[in-house]
Amino acid sequence: MPVEILGMVTATPGAEVDVPGGDAVQPAYVRRFAQVHEAAGFDKVLVGYFTNAADGFIVSSFVAAATQTLGILLAHRPGVIAPTVAARQIATLDAFSEGRLALNIVTGGDDTDLHRDGDFLDHDARYRRADEYLSVLRSIWLSDTPVDHEGEFYRVEGASPVVKGVQRPHVPIYFGGSSAAALAVSGRHSDVYMTWGEPLASIGEQIGRVRAAAALHGRSPRISVSFRPIVGNTEAEAWEKAERIREAVRARRVATGQPVSGHAPQNAGSQRLLAAAQQGDVLDERLWMGIANLTGARWNSTALVGTAGQIADSLAAYYRLGVSTFLIRGFDPVDDAITYGEQLIPAIRKRIAELDREKRIAA
Repeated sequence: MPVEILGMVTATPGAEVDVPGGDAVQPAYVRRFAQVHEAAGFDKVLVGYFTNAADGFIVSSFVAAATQTLGILLAHRPGVIAPTVAARQIATLDAFSEGRLALNIVTGGDDTDLHRDGDFLDHDARYRRADEYLSVLRSIWLSDTPVDHEGEFYRVEGASPVVKGVQRPHVPIYFGGSSAAALAVSGRHSDVYMTWGEPLASIGEQIGRVRAAAALHGRSPRISVSFRPIVGNTEAEAWEKAERIREAVRARRVATGQPVSGHAPQNAGSQRLLAAAQQGDVLDERLWMGIANLTGARWNSTALVGTAGQIADSLAAYYRLGVSTFLIRGFDPVDDAITYGEQLIPAIRKRIAELDREKRIAA
């Protein structure tokens, strides 16, 4: 099947290794970052949802204007704005980007972050709200007549379905979350289920749970897994680079008073990732858990370390499990995106094409 490769664009430079500061919105940087991804051969870039950073809708519109073919995966948190407003905004952006938009629904996994935007619902209530929110969005997008809705969180009378995007039936919906509540919502709504880079056995088990939840609704979402590849011209060079990254992250966290151990993340995805990290520093030959251990696995933080060919082989093992979308971003975001375009993305596409060819021959 076709493999999809995602990157990530932020409105200001920086990653775990280095946060140089500066304005929270840096248009010239965003333009260059987006164009680097397009030139590198990425299919889409994720524009994340941050309560302390630039607005994702506006960043996404800027990315669309700065590129020609690059897709945009807009992270959006239910509950921040009304679903009727979001339906119009998303459809409008899809139209202006000429069908290059996808939607990443993020319910939020950290109370401190949620409280910044005035969201005080508990975990399960957030997922019930996300379920209802997506139902309203899809009702508006799919309807030709005004929409009424009355539920636990939203009441709508005569919502207009006039504003339509380019894509049919609607923009693709990407969804993540590892709890039972998250999997239930994903099963009803997601076109692509997203998870972080765990060991192969754990990912295989998670795919089984995702498929089972979706099958109840006659659905079969694609699967996306996220990694932080560390590419070297040799394997030894890649591992040396990984150790330099670990020491840089450790030094930065210590200097800024952030913990490097004893983490207790709130969300199920981070708990799963941290549990895997505690099994060892390196799993499945080149899945490196060093940064996940240091940071508490609060986000996509596991790396695949090696040459471009070795990392492509590792990703091929996930592809065999049913993963067809890979989100890859580096610890040196712009330079790594360039390296991925020169070395890793061609190697991934070549390896997946070989697997598909072998499968066709076997069939």
